[in-house]
Amino acid sequence: MVDYYAQTGRRHVKSFAKKKDAVAFEAKTRIEVNGKVHVADSETVTVAEAGKLWLESCDGLERSTVAQYTQHLNLHIAPFIGKKKLTEITIPAVRAFLDTLKAEGRSAAMVRAVRVSLGSMLSDAQEQGLIATNAVKDMGRKKGRTKAAARHKEQIQVGVDIPTPAEVKAMLAAAAGKPRVFIMTAVLTGMRASELRGLRWVDVNLSKAEVTVRQRADAYHEIGSPKSAKGRRKIPLPANLVAALKEWQKECPSGELGLVFPSGTGNIEFHANITKRWYHPPQIAAGVSVNTGELDKDGKPVVAPKYSGLHALRHFYASWLINRPEDGGLGLPPKVVQDRMGHSSIQMTLDVYSHLFPKGDDASTMDDAASALLG
Repeated sequence: MVDYYAQTGRRHVKSFAKKKDAVAFEAKTRIEVNGKVHVADSETVTVAEAGKLWLESCDGLERSTVAQYTQHLNLHIAPFIGKKKLTEITIPAVRAFLDTLKAEGRSAAMVRAVRVSLGSMLSDAQEQGLIATNAVKDMGRKKGRTKAAARHKEQIQVGVDIPTPAEVKAMLAAAAGKPRVFIMTAVLTGMRASELRGLRWVDVNLSKAEVTVRQRADAYHEIGSPKSAKGRRKIPLPANLVAALKEWQKECPSGELGLVFPSGTGNIEFHANITKRWYHPPQIAAGVSVNTGELDKDGKPVVAPKYSGLHALRHFYASWLINRPEDGGLGLPPKVVQDRMGHSSIQMTLDVYSHLFPKGDDASTMDDAASALLG
């Protein structure tokens, strides 16, 4: 048994099955008491209770973010460690929890996301004085394992993750009306799908050939601010896109929100409708597709769009900004690419697209430089 007084002056007694555990607890507690950060078991709450407090403190965050946190708590955290006291959430306990999630069939991406949510919840509990340390933060990242995983992670590739110029041309040739203008706007502005869904005509200056990103529409059809401060930006428009938008403006359904790409009733269009009705059909019609390996009722192969997500069009825009003019691009420097994409940092731009930037050491350039050096 460990009999001690906390920094509050209150006496506490804690029993252990093994002496070595009691000794370890006493040593740790003495340091925490001296640092005035110790939290006794009787003064803390369970993980499930801390989770409820954490969600209550999430006021002001987007509904989709809060919904994701709630899902992580209710489906992944509470069922396994919800009854544990916060003081029991040590580094070994966190490791065991994450291993359990993997064993229960959670994907690697889900385990990472739940770990982030657990760390956020423990930080909130730490601020409320319910726990002395955050085991998730103390756990840190295993650098060796992170580097090993990074070695196997392939960079985004043209023709795999990024449509080729020929594929974009084919898509546009197969599209008409609103879908064509939408795809054209996506590939020539690089706007996020949420930004395109929330784009208003008042933010499109056709005379100056530029669009100003001021808002976006979230998954719950609510208009909100861009993803980050850098998300507020101006994007120049090519002349052919300006002409297409002028023609579309004459046919665009009107609504109170004044959206550029609304539903037929003038409201915010569902993301799924844009993907399935505007984006996928032109790909399949243009042959930008893949064989699913299945057969339809007539015995013919079933094909699916090669690029399922709209983010591929945003990737294309980034590659178009980066590619050299002789390769059909603009050849812009990384900082300008960051501004046009609305990335929160240049590091994000380089992490995703650095391999696409010209290296400047192709054979002819390198030979000329070597000749100048060596005379």
